[in-house]
Amino acid sequence: MTTSRETRDYQAADAAHHIHAFVDQKALNDEGPRVMVRGDRLHLWDNDGRRYLDGMSGLWCTNLGYGRKDLNAAASRQLEQLPYYNMFFHTTHPQVIELSELLFSLLPGHYSHAIYTNSGSEANEVLIRTVRRYWQVLGKPEKKIMIGRWNGYHGSTLAATALGGMKFMHEMGGMIPDIAHIDEPYFFAHEGNLTPAEFGLRAAQQLEAKILELGADKVAGFIAEPFQGAGGMIFPPESYWPEIQRICRKYDVLLCADEVIGGFGRTGEWFAHEYFGFEPDTLSIAKGLTSGYIPMGGLILSKKMADVLVEQGGVFAHGLTYSGHPVAAAVAIANLKALRDEGVVTRVKDDIGPYLQQCLREVFGNHPLVGDIQGTGMVAALQLAEDKATRRRFANENDIAWRCRTIGFEEGVIIRSTLGRMIMAPALIASREEIDELVGKTLKAVDRTAQEYGRL
Repeated sequence: MTTSRETRDYQAADAAHHIHAFVDQKALNDEGPRVMVRGDRLHLWDNDGRRYLDGMSGLWCTNLGYGRKDLNAAASRQLEQLPYYNMFFHTTHPQVIELSELLFSLLPGHYSHAIYTNSGSEANEVLIRTVRRYWQVLGKPEKKIMIGRWNGYHGSTLAATALGGMKFMHEMGGMIPDIAHIDEPYFFAHEGNLTPAEFGLRAAQQLEAKILELGADKVAGFIAEPFQGAGGMIFPPESYWPEIQRICRKYDVLLCADEVIGGFGRTGEWFAHEYFGFEPDTLSIAKGLTSGYIPMGGLILSKKMADVLVEQGGVFAHGLTYSGHPVAAAVAIANLKALRDEGVVTRVKDDIGPYLQQCLREVFGNHPLVGDIQGTGMVAALQLAEDKATRRRFANENDIAWRCRTIGFEEGVIIRSTLGRMIMAPALIASREEIDELVGKTLKAVDRTAQEYGRL
């Protein structure tokens, strides 16, 4: 493979100019990052010609995989016609209008309006202001507290970090007033003898206790991912979401779903809240909206909220330079049409998703390093555990999972470690052969890890 520069040259330049996400930069500089140069479907190639199967769709983004000519062509056409305009100055443009018409044809009927952003983090920043504005217009300005979950993730900007429950991020100046948290519904990690259904109810009922503690007249909304993404692909018990919705409705608290990872077919439904059977008031979207080909996100509002803001709210004091960007909108249109017209989401539900889940359970169901397997559609997690029967986790589970992830790269597969869980979310267009490669190479990584730690 011909390269324009030596890898060590790229690495030196990278070290001289970049601070990477969620790493010790000094340690990364000593190691040298991989330099990715090409992608096709589920595969990536680095600057030295090594091939990897991307089991994470980039960062849960590339739902249609790499190298889609239709998405590239949509961007090129739009760049030639209207490369940029804004939604200020009483203006709009055809691409963002057509995108919204398409998007709302795919969403459940109780949603009506979108506020477009550049990312999921921005969508959740806008969420806080929009929810608080909604209550202001209704004459309840004291309702401004947002409740999130510990170990939830809603982005890396200041307010989004505060909404999330990752304490190490809070320690870097990531808190703002009027944010509270409850525990995550992580069944495998709980101590005691509750059934999953009992645990799900108890976890959900923490929300009611927190609302009563803070005062229902002060709580504006509850935000959570339908399943936790960066926190470890944690799926709540079936009893959880119906109880959360009941509590939100009882206390007049807006229910806000972060669909940045779960949206656009990942679970086999267009949106993950549909899989779990609840009805949020807002949806935060990004990633799969454009298959990651160009940055775009948004906040989706229910008709109930939009009617209040439009008919009674006056000036909405918010705007972003790139909101509804015409090139991003054009790519999103091409992406959503492909997901719909090629039957990609239906195939995730009926064919390739069940195949992935079946393979994982057949291969890892009795593995000595794996205590639990969670997932649906094209998202899954392997819970590493010292003892499956008692749900005893390794004291050094972070180290073990990180080692497994590192070995995965050596075996040519990209999977992610979070706490003691190995997580994966391959592109929705994966073939059965590509799923076999993903599972086979992941097994090699898990087996090698088990051997190193004396478990195999």
